Amino acid sequence: MKEPGQQRLWPRRHIIKAGAALALGGAPLKALAATSPQQERALSFYNLHTGESLARPYRFGDAYIPSALAEIDKLLRDFRTDEVRNIDPVLLDFLYDLRTVLGSDQPFDVISGYRSPKTNAMLAKNSGGVAKKSFHMKGMAIDVCLQDRDLAKLRRAAIDLQLGGVGYYPGPDFVHLDTGRVRFW
Repeated sequence: MKEPGQQRLWPRRHIIKAGAALALGGAPLKALAATSPQQERALSFYNLHTGESLARPYRFGDAYIPSALAEIDKLLRDFRTDEVRNIDPVLLDFLYDLRTVLGSDQPFDVISGYRSPKTNAMLAKNSGGVAKKSFHMKGMAIDVCLQDRDLAKLRRAAIDLQLGGVGYYPGPDFVHLDTGRVRFW
């Protein structure tokens, strides 16, 4: 993972997926084709636990915007402990591509972003669905929903992008996304 503010070209997995999409006509090409190398990428969030919201560009072309990444890190902090960790910029790109494919301009409602080891241990103890080595503790996962899109469609679009892990939780009404290996449950 690159440190916030470091320049990075398109991630290798995006290039591979774009090539595959070109051959198959799949959804990833639609998302990536909408982004030129000099295009501004923006996201918006609403944190359901803190009531905080943020809408701003986080990347321009190949360069991430350090001040935006810091604001996003703060918004996605562990709200129970107030601990902040760098969020993987590739996760932000995953969210951007997902929102682009879905054609939504709504903010992501955030259920969980970064989780401290203390919070994760507490949640794992009280729930069977929390991984002991969660990607949330590395700043590589987020649990979200979009108010203007059906949760099942959000899940399907995330799976079609093939950019990481996708978990589906219709009861609590969220989709888990992470930048680990491609898998879904």
